[in-house]
Amino acid sequence: MAFLDQVLEAPSYGFTRGDALYVPTKVELLREFASRLNVFRTVKNWLPAWSWFTSTVLVVPLLVFLTQYFSVALVAIGFVYSMVLLGSHGTVYLHRYATHRGFTFTNSFTRFIVRNLVIKIVTEEAYVVSHHVHHHISEKPGDPYNVHGGFLYCFLADANHQLIARDLDPKQYQRLTQLMTHTGVRINSYAQYQRWGSICHPLATVGHFALNWAFWYAVFFAVGGHALATAIFGMAAVWSIGIRTYNFDGHGGGKDKRVDGIDFNRDDLSINQIWPGYVAGEWHNNHHLYPNGARSGFLPYQLDLPWLFIRFYSMVGGISSYRDHKQQFLRDHYEPWLASRKSAAKEPEKARSTG
Repeated sequence: MAFLDQVLEAPSYGFTRGDALYVPTKVELLREFASRLNVFRTVKNWLPAWSWFTSTVLVVPLLVFLTQYFSVALVAIGFVYSMVLLGSHGTVYLHRYATHRGFTFTNSFTRFIVRNLVIKIVTEEAYVVSHHVHHHISEKPGDPYNVHGGFLYCFLADANHQLIARDLDPKQYQRLTQLMTHTGVRINSYAQYQRWGSICHPLATVGHFALNWAFWYAVFFAVGGHALATAIFGMAAVWSIGIRTYNFDGHGGGKDKRVDGIDFNRDDLSINQIWPGYVAGEWHNNHHLYPNGARSGFLPYQLDLPWLFIRFYSMVGGISSYRDHKQQFLRDHYEPWLASRKSAAKEPEKARSTG
């Protein structure tokens, strides 16, 4: 059994029945969700509880904004911030750096800047470990947000399926932490892991969120008062909930929506979508084709804002190296596809001329 097959805590209903994916009922999913958020049952549930607590808390500024400061202009500002800035930052930091190491920061300070460049929503641990598993067994039993499990299976995955296993031995835990050492997260000792059931420590995590949120609320308040601050923090709530739907949509809702000449990875149902691509650089099929790259927008129309930021930050000295697979993509996939189309178009002409 590969190491990544062992690092996640299976839900009570299990990932499989026999060798096949087990698709739980809605009742089973909701029961598991409630159990995983219950810190009174075990403090090892603190991470998913924190994740959903922070998303819920962000609804407060949303309600304040809608009832006290609503304006179309502020909705537009909050919308752009949540969709473009939060989305692109998630792609840059959590996806391409923290998980896949598609680029390297020059030092810990330049990493710190990017890590806190926006309102913090997602903890590194909740994202990184499970995403490695997702790529390892994409759409197979054990994939924490397996699209074949259905929408709710994916939507509740951060609580139900993405927690690290709580029975790792010291060597396994040490190996697992190697997935996180470059992120700047304070790593728990093995004894702390046994107590908290996580790689990151709750006090360090809560403190990081508190300082990040205080800083950004103060910045937005200084610029536009409570109106601007509540608009941006409130729209962040929309993103924090909406992002949980992404993988289900990004894998076609379990249907084969791949298009020839656009989606070249055929190992899973991932697709390149215009909206996630333009607002967050999430050309998902391209990413599954070259997961460890710093770019996933390869074709001329595939705008990749995270890649533009990575290039800019590299130019000003914040990033020391990065991987770009565009030329490899063009050589191995796009140009052969174009050649095959030209060849197919010539066949009828040859048939007519020989006839």
